[in-house]
Amino acid sequence: MTPRFDAIGMVASDMAASVTFYRRLGFAFPEGAEEQPHAEAELPGGLRLMLDSEEIVRSFMPQWQPPTGGGRTALALLCESPSEVDSVYEEMVGAGYHGELKPWDADWGQRYASLLDPDGNGVDLFAPLPGAGQ
Repeated sequence: MTPRFDAIGMVASDMAASVTFYRRLGFAFPEGAEEQPHAEAELPGGLRLMLDSEEIVRSFMPQWQPPTGGGRTALALLCESPSEVDSVYEEMVGAGYHGELKPWDADWGQRYASLLDPDGNGVDLFAPLPGAGQ
């Protein structure tokens, strides 16, 4: 048997805040997920985004501590168009979320922007620029 990629797991310091953030970006967490110690949203292609509370992680790994310093991971979300990158970024920042990098036209042919989720994890928004050959 060969292991296959099935899910992305992240630890949430505030489950309700994290579920709310990802729902605003279109992740379909079930009703009541914000009140649970573990929540999952199915992603296209059958993958899942799994969120676990700090408390649930400590229940099986008591020594666990949240990382310090800058983030080392980011989710990248493909938008339908460069204008959607701009509108999603503005909607999220307008809702009070942290905009890490305002939308810009990257040298590699994409409209690109970065947000931070409530725990400081990066969420990149991108779309191919017209004529960029992607």
